[in-house]
Amino acid sequence: MRGTTSAAAAAAVLAGLITAAGPAAAAAPACTPGVTVLPSLTGGPAGSVRAFGPDGLAVGASSGLPAYWTADGRVHAVPMPEGFQEGTVTAVNGKGLMAGTVRSTAQGNPGAAFTYQLGAGSVRLITATSAHSGGAQVNDAGHVVALDDGVTKEWVNGKVARELPVPADAHPGTVISSVNGINKRGDVLGTAHTDYWDQDNDQIVSKTFPVVWPAGGYPTASLPVRNDGDPTIGTHATGIDDKGRVVGYEKLSHRDWQERKPAVWKRPYDALPAGPGLVAGYEHLTLDAVSPTTNTAVGTAVTFVEGYPHRLRAAYWAGTGAAKALPHPAGGTQDARSEAFAVSDDDRVGGSYWGWDGVGSGAVIWTCAGRQAYTPQS
Repeated sequence: MRGTTSAAAAAAVLAGLITAAGPAAAAAPACTPGVTVLPSLTGGPAGSVRAFGPDGLAVGASSGLPAYWTADGRVHAVPMPEGFQEGTVTAVNGKGLMAGTVRSTAQGNPGAAFTYQLGAGSVRLITATSAHSGGAQVNDAGHVVALDDGVTKEWVNGKVARELPVPADAHPGTVISSVNGINKRGDVLGTAHTDYWDQDNDQIVSKTFPVVWPAGGYPTASLPVRNDGDPTIGTHATGIDDKGRVVGYEKLSHRDWQERKPAVWKRPYDALPAGPGLVAGYEHLTLDAVSPTTNTAVGTAVTFVEGYPHRLRAAYWAGTGAAKALPHPAGGTQDARSEAFAVSDDDRVGGSYWGWDGVGSGAVIWTCAGRQAYTPQS
């Protein structure tokens, strides 16, 4: 998935490459550090950036609707199909092909996965309408993956090319709960879940774990997790890069006790997940996206108070060392909240911001994010 630029900073950021002299010199993208809160569609929640596309394109949700922002700073609603009232664009490729989910407000909140080509007059629904449909992802080859009424499928040129099975080593009854990414090579990432009664130990066993379906039909891989049965803990996948590196987080949720731990897996997925250090001053961290080729991951640093996320800050991890915080827009206060959900190879980060401080709230983009990331004074 690709990146895009914010409203005011877009023109300055997407300049090109600065190449040092000499045949062996490395190239670095030109960028101007900045933080921009993007405009919102009217009448609802401000929204968030979920992925980046070509030529200053950002996609996500605004006012509860699937939306995209162009480099001139304008927000656009994706045409909604009849019968649906809310949705999100979750991915976009280098040719402007978007993918996402629309949902109805009817009982059960049924949804469907869709694709939308930038400039088209309507979306194309690709799945049945179901509580277990949605979460579409797309890569630059135009391959689309999503849940279709609980079945993970891949579409090529608009037709179903394969169904992606539950791992052979998974317990019977395991289901795929979400589809979380597809990389350039065609490796697909998802999250699986199983619950069953262990008669030998007289207890319920619950497990949530990442799954990778490699390109080329190789066997499905269940990624190892630290928890292998505690129903209060699940491990969720959120992103996969072009080398197959997977990011996500462990989630403990039991009444008012909450924990979030970052998790990173590398091929061949034969070891428990590693993770970066936490952002100084925060007790927990999620990783919610990874760049295609630069090892950069982003997410949210959080501190809970009696189970409530009291402090939220967009986090940036360069692939080594501790994670760092990303700044709030100019004028933002420490009481403001931010989250990061997307990162591009040219160091743009997208997410959401809640101001309560005169700055406003909305989808937000950090440009040249690595230069802005800092270690808070604890």
